[in-house]
Amino acid sequence: MISLMTNMDSLVAQQNLNVNSQFQSNTIDQLTSGYRINSSADDAAGLSVANGYRNQIAELNQGVLNANQGVSQLQIVDGGLSNISQMLDRLQTLATESASQTFTGNRGTLETEYSGLLGEIDRQADNVGLGDTNTSNSANLAVYIGGGQSAQDNSSVSVDLAGQSVSSTGLGLANTGVLNTPPATLGSTAATLIAANAVDSFTVDTAAGSNTVSVTGAAGDTIAGQVTELNAGLAAYGITASLNSSNEIQLQSSSAFTVKATSAGLTATGDKAVNTGLYNAEYATVTTADAITITSGSQTASVTLSGTVTTGQAQAAQINAALTAAGITGIGAVVDAGNAGNISLQGSSTFTTAITGTGTIAATTAPTGTGGNPTAAINAITAAVQILGTTQGIVGAGENKLNYAISLATSQITNFSSAQSQIRDANVAQEAANLSQSQVIEQASIAAMAQANQEPQALLKLLQG
Repeated sequence: MISLMTNMDSLVAQQNLNVNSQFQSNTIDQLTSGYRINSSADDAAGLSVANGYRNQIAELNQGVLNANQGVSQLQIVDGGLSNISQMLDRLQTLATESASQTFTGNRGTLETEYSGLLGEIDRQADNVGLGDTNTSNSANLAVYIGGGQSAQDNSSVSVDLAGQSVSSTGLGLANTGVLNTPPATLGSTAATLIAANAVDSFTVDTAAGSNTVSVTGAAGDTIAGQVTELNAGLAAYGITASLNSSNEIQLQSSSAFTVKATSAGLTATGDKAVNTGLYNAEYATVTTADAITITSGSQTASVTLSGTVTTGQAQAAQINAALTAAGITGIGAVVDAGNAGNISLQGSSTFTTAITGTGTIAATTAPTGTGGNPTAAINAITAAVQILGTTQGIVGAGENKLNYAISLATSQITNFSSAQSQIRDANVAQEAANLSQSQVIEQASIAAMAQANQEPQALLKLLQG
């Protein structure tokens, strides 16, 4: 039917023009965005799959960062363990040197370095989080990387350092030493913790004079840590502090000393220690003009205390000067910090005394207890090397596992990105061809619609008479 009211050809041309215009618009949208899917309407199913891939890529990217941070943390720990390993080598050298009966040097010097290294091991162990006061890395460290089917399924790498300690205590070296001199106990009760901001002070008397060593409590301290601090203060005087099996503070040196606690803290006020690891004789009622004779082997030292010297420290100095003049080494006189006015005579070898005057000297007593036993220290250090090696093995294996995990995650990121690209990205070559096609079709549609719009004009010819 031919109608003036409804131009079907024009309507068909308009419909096709709209379709062609929409096709061209979609093609331009894909070319300018680079994506085949720009809205859910473009491909709802494909978009859902592509979004899943994109989410996994985001998870893996952060997982790679997590793993790299984990590797860095383990490398820091590994560096600290390497330092401790070198210190164990030095400890073994010192212990081996002291264990030789032909050693003619001062074992007190060896012990000072030995105990100082133990303190440094404790500091570095805490520094890397595997110590007594800092156990931040002494745990099962789980690094979440992703890539598994769920958060619980093959998505984490664990480095199990739980219970690993590389402090002197953790390595079994806390009570070792290279002195042959037996220790003397300071007081007779177990050590207690110094309160935060409180100060515990000790009077230390040696042949060189009288000094004070103080330890200040701090929040988070441990008794072992405070004993280590005390040990650091006493090291300057050739004295080593440690805890015995009853957690009592014990002091050890190859030279004469007395120590007295002047305030409460680790020990009770007034607790004292005389170096009973050496031969001892107590000189009481010290009086000027006393004439003293000390014999050790074939050597004899004699001194008459000067009437102008009345202090215990000065009187001890007179005795020490006489011993030196006589060529007697290893025997010293120190003020007894726990018995005011008394002088303690101490020596690494046996000696006898004689006195003329009002003073009295008790009979010489032999050393008590057992010595530091350098041979035992050698065995303990050998075991410590094995303990440290176990920890180093865990750390090294953890670094390798994380590096392998990073390699896998990087590969997965590449593959997931490729899979997402196949679904989401536009095929530029195809869309460029589609754009050319849509432009030609649109132009043809416009031309055809122009012709269709002219059709009603032809009907007017029928109405002309």
